[in-house]
Parts: sequence; structure tokens; C-alpha cells
Amino acid sequence: MHTEQHQLRIRISWPAGHLTATIEETPTAQALEKALPLTATAQTWGEEVYFDTGVSVEREAGARQVVDPGTVAFWPDGDALALPYGPTPISRGDECRLASPCNVLGRLDGDPNLLSTVRAGDPIRVERVVD
Repeated sequence: MHTEQHQLRIRISWPAGHLTATIEETPTAQALEKALPLTATAQTWGEEVYFDTGVSVEREAGARQVVDPGTVAFWPDGDALALPYGPTPISRGDECRLASPCNVLGRLDGDPNLLSTVRAGDPIRVERVVD
């Protein structure tokens, strides 16, 4: 079945595992898609993995600072993809609170807790999933 909505699926892989994600059609997603495939060095901040993409975009109108675990977010202040799976150092309770409002790109398809196997300094690769 072919839908008009262009949905991008990406694979995020690191030495201990990988996840796929479904990305919605947004200006940020379009900029990210042009940069694929990309490789970066993983950083961790509490229960969040983030890494530089080399993509620079504006904060979108719907940017949010508190998101659900497994959200694929883009951090405009750091040109980075942010992948929260649990509380960060500034969370209140169990929420995923990002460093500053992020553009929401989509959702991880699998269990976000797999991200706990990412270590700071790991090489991380993001590529398009071709069906």
C-alpha cells in the first residue's frame, strides 16, 4: 500500500546494538535526511544518548522540552539528535526532560531501553532504512 505521506525510516546502530525509528515529515527531518548516512560519536546525559549531526536547523513551533521515552528529538542548540530513554539530570521524577526545547522528529520502533547499551565515545551510525 502506497501512501502519499513521505515517511523516513532510519537505523541507528552502535557497537552493542541497533534500533530503527520512524520519522515524520518536518523541515528538520528533511534536513537530516539530506545528511544521511552519518556517523558520529555518542555522548550520554543521564538516560539520554545524543550526538552531533552536522545539521543546523531552527527550533520549530512544536518544539518540546519534556518528551516520552523513545522520542527521536533534534536539539537545535547542539545540532544534535537526542534519544531519551529515561530521566536526565534535570528531570523531575521519571520524565524525559531535554536540555532545552527540541524539535520532535518521530519515534523509535523498538524498546528505547536498548539505548542503555550505548557508551559515551561509541561510534554511532544513522542511515536510511531501504525496504
